Amino acid sequence: MTRGFISIGSNIDRNKNIAAGMEALHQAFGELIVSSVYETEPVGFSGEPFYNLVVGFDSVLKAKTIAQQLRQIEFSQGRPLDSKKFTARTLDLDLLLFGDEIINDGSLQIPRVDIEQYAFVLEPLAEIAPLLKHPVLDVSYGQLWTAMPKDKSLQRRVGKSAL
Repeated sequence: MTRGFISIGSNIDRNKNIAAGMEALHQAFGELIVSSVYETEPVGFSGEPFYNLVVGFDSVLKAKTIAQQLRQIEFSQGRPLDSKKFTARTLDLDLLLFGDEIINDGSLQIPRVDIEQYAFVLEPLAEIAPLLKHPVLDVSYGQLWTAMPKDKSLQRRVGKSAL
């Protein structure tokens, strides 16, 4: 079994879509390790605030197979096939990490650079895996979160009960 982490976000019917996404992830992977939910202002465009969180899971599947499953779950929640980055989302599921794997083949990037760039990814990841080390940087996610500048972070923890 390999431990993976998925970033989850939605700003369209966010309670409904995240709950449906969580149920689909639970069906696919079993028990999930779930961070708090964070309300985050959109990055790169104007729109409704997002709910973001990170879940951990264990699987025997390959990372590419899991990434394909995540896309299917997104589509089942109404995400358009041609959706672009920096737009409103019914559901966004990104495989952030998968064990110590390092993949960058054009279609899949693990670990995702989003971890280092966005507070809405790093804070919930650091919450549930503070001692886990980034496989490239060899620094824990707790340390990365402590070092991340917070002045531009437009998010707040809304708790696990928001769903």
